[in-house]
Amino acid sequence: MGKVTGFLEIRRAERAYDKVAERVQNYREFVKPLSDPDLQGQGARCMDCGIPFCHNGCPVNNQIPDWNHLTYKGQWKDALATLHSTNNFPEFTGRICPAPCEAACTLNINDDAVAIKTIECAIVDKGWENGWIVPQVPAKKTGKKVAVVGSGPAGLAAAQQLARAGHAVTLIEKEDRIGGLLRYGIPDFKMEKHLIDRRITQMEAEGVTFRTNCNVGVDVKPQDLLNDHDALLLTGGAEAPRDLPVPGRSAKGVHFAMDFLRQNNKRVAGDKIPAAEEILATGKHVVVIGGGDTGSDCIGTSKRQGAASITQLEIMARPPNEENKPLVWPYWPLKFRTSSSQAEGCERDFAVATKSFEMDANGNVTALNVIRLENGKDVPGSEFTIKADLVLLAMGFVSPVHKGMLDQLGVKLDGRGNVAADTNKYQTSQARVFAAGDMRRGQSLVVWAIREGRQAARAVDAFLMGASDLPR
Repeated sequence: MGKVTGFLEIRRAERAYDKVAERVQNYREFVKPLSDPDLQGQGARCMDCGIPFCHNGCPVNNQIPDWNHLTYKGQWKDALATLHSTNNFPEFTGRICPAPCEAACTLNINDDAVAIKTIECAIVDKGWENGWIVPQVPAKKTGKKVAVVGSGPAGLAAAQQLARAGHAVTLIEKEDRIGGLLRYGIPDFKMEKHLIDRRITQMEAEGVTFRTNCNVGVDVKPQDLLNDHDALLLTGGAEAPRDLPVPGRSAKGVHFAMDFLRQNNKRVAGDKIPAAEEILATGKHVVVIGGGDTGSDCIGTSKRQGAASITQLEIMARPPNEENKPLVWPYWPLKFRTSSSQAEGCERDFAVATKSFEMDANGNVTALNVIRLENGKDVPGSEFTIKADLVLLAMGFVSPVHKGMLDQLGVKLDGRGNVAADTNKYQTSQARVFAAGDMRRGQSLVVWAIREGRQAARAVDAFLMGASDLPR
């Protein structure tokens, strides 16, 4: 694969970013693609490993060495076909996946992994630019009808696969636009939404029917969907946020991160937000509680809204700067990372727990009372206060929302409150009801959702037809 001596001759190169002062003035993507010769050089670095650990590092099991080699040879259309063979939406993962494949790359033993994510994104972007990505309409219809509830990455992947198998697929979304958290949870500066829109156009041509503004369990009974369809696939995500039940939690200005991000994405899309409902960081001292990707997205959004200051708090201790390679490789390492949003400007503090919120006479939040932790326990005498006008809770999600659809269906839940289903049949306790993505797995990555959507589609197809030719 690649050039035999490529990894010895060519250094790793990644996409550059627009300067901070420029990119924080808008919500556009700011990553600069590599040139074709540079991309071919990066593909040449693939080592022809005896065991390509990147395959297992990637949840969708991308055939990474194959399309690296094809990129090196300039065979872009073949590289695209290889990429699409395992991943329905590489333009999503090529932008927002943390790239566990690169952590598993053999060259990462020396912190010099192949730029897999960069190459992946370039291949699919070139496919769109050249008109190589077209609808794949099934040769014949099966006469079977499937309803997929939830249009995030799991639902989109499942719906596309099921439509290509010849089933009549209806993808149902409670929001006004298709995309789930891809649409309303990820800021446009990380992934612009026209990328979703062109996939929707492709899927409509393949036979998928999209139904928005339909909250199953509220606007329509799930049993009615079952009566009208041969199978029901639940891909609604894990949307119940983890709360912070401390004194002062009811203060005005303390919000869940997803409410803040969702509203801003709608604003960027051109929607009008009622003044009484607006959550804005403009001119405010913002505190983000939670050190993950959602917290990082809140930082980048607050920066673009013109926050006076931004502080990010993490309850865990600060990770080491470098991982112990012999101990953790090829698995995803715990180490100190700085996201593009964090690099735009914020204060970060670790091993800090919030004890209470302070508010003024009008009920507006004014500060957080916090304490330092050591080994997860309070350190006496380490209490301090952080000024805050806006607090965003970005502490993850605990489970799917149970009220409504899940309660009405009566499907069994696992010990964490997710819909119980295995990764073979993806079947719930109700015979014709299936579940995939975060609703089954719990909060996870977009790439895991795509994997589960694809595998669940094969399981549903096999259930309806007795066998399936869809790939897992």
